[in-house]
Formats: sequence, C-alpha cells, structure tokens
Amino acid sequence: MAKFMGAKPIIGVILDEDSSNGGRFYQTNKGYFRAIEAAGGIAIGLPYALDSIEFAKQNCAGLLSTGARIKFPKNHYIEGEDSTSPESDRFEIERQLIEAFLGMDLPYLGICNGMQMLAMLSGAKITFQIQAHITGEIKHDDRLTRHEINIGPDSKLASIMGTNKIITNSHHSEGVMTAAPNIKITAKAPDNVIEAIERIDKSFAIGVQWHPELLWPKPENPSDVGFGEHSQRLFCAFIAACKAKKP
Repeated sequence: MAKFMGAKPIIGVILDEDSSNGGRFYQTNKGYFRAIEAAGGIAIGLPYALDSIEFAKQNCAGLLSTGARIKFPKNHYIEGEDSTSPESDRFEIERQLIEAFLGMDLPYLGICNGMQMLAMLSGAKITFQIQAHITGEIKHDDRLTRHEINIGPDSKLASIMGTNKIITNSHHSEGVMTAAPNIKITAKAPDNVIEAIERIDKSFAIGVQWHPELLWPKPENPSDVGFGEHSQRLFCAFIAACKAKKP
C-alpha cells in the first residue's frame, strides 16, 4: 500500500479509548476523520499494537494524535505531580509512533493529548491539573468554553492562520508547563496557558491544545456554525504538508 491514493495522502490517526470506563473500547470522535477527509486526506485509525507502528511507517504520509485522558510516566510531569488519570497501553505505542514520524520528518499534528505528547517527547514537562496553576475566569476543562488565544507572529501557526488572534474551544485538564530547546511556544490563552507549540527542527510538527475537529467541518455545538475557518486552515495546512512530501 502506498502512502497516497492518487493525490490523497493517507493519514494515520491514533485512536482514543474509553479510558474512564476501563479502556475496553476504542472510542474516537468522528470529527478527526471528517476533518482529514474534508481537507483532502484519507484517515486510517491506528490501534494500540506494535503492528500499527510498522504499518504507519510504511503506509501513512502523516500522523495525527487525538485527545485523551491517560496517565503518563511520572518523569514527564512537573516536580511533585503524578497524574490520577487511568493507566493505558496507548502511551508506549503512541510514543513510538510519534518518534518514528518525527525521525522521518513526516508531518505530525497533535491535538490536546497530542500536543502534550509532542512536548513531553521533546523534553518539556506537563501538569495533569492545569486549573491549579492559573488564575482568571477561563474554565479550560469545559466543553462550552470559548476563549481567545494570541499567536506568536514568527511562527508556522501564524502563517497558517493569517492572524495573531483567534477564538478556540477549550476542554482539557492537562497542560504544557515548560519549554524545551527544540520546542517553540507559538500560542497562549490570556491566562498564559500554552495553547500551541511546534518543533523548530521539523518541517511540520505542530501541537494545539484546543479541539479544531469539533469546529470544522461539522461543528459539534450548533452555536459554532460558521466558526470553523481557522480549524479548516489548520487541517488543510497539515494535508498540504503531507502532499508536499510525496516523492
């Protein structure tokens, strides 16, 4: 199987799971798949198996990491913290997948948990309880929250969005807390929560804390209709980066 079907790149999507109910089922929002397909790609779900790693390396032009609530190894958290999230067999497979795609310099897009994975694997530290480290009125762990983010002007994300301010959704309990030598912090919320990062040594390795797949192409919340322009820009840029890697 080639990494493209015609002009369409095949994108590996790391599946989510019902971790709060014992992790018995893969349970991934269709929004990730719809967004990749609407942007011109073909989405393939990757289960937590060693064969997924080899399959993706051979057959996928890009990798997308979905949201999750799982426990990471303690050394990835800031000093004094250890997550209360459920254990999962996702972490090790996801780690190897991400490291493989970064090593091949193939496009990577991390959403929520995917941003935290990119940060951790690049040497940054995270927290499992972001609300304990901030002040202000933004409730980040709330599916109804919408807030502004400020995007750094000298970043790939700014060139994709075409602006330095956008409105996003926000529902996450975890968050990136420290920088790393090869990580550039490219966006923050008004309360300084890190909302986007990118690897400066890779052609396309971007992590965002918000959930663009819930805003475009089919908004989860009816009030978000007409609100997906910047989500569309992000997914289309990801697919364009995958196409640019075609031999």
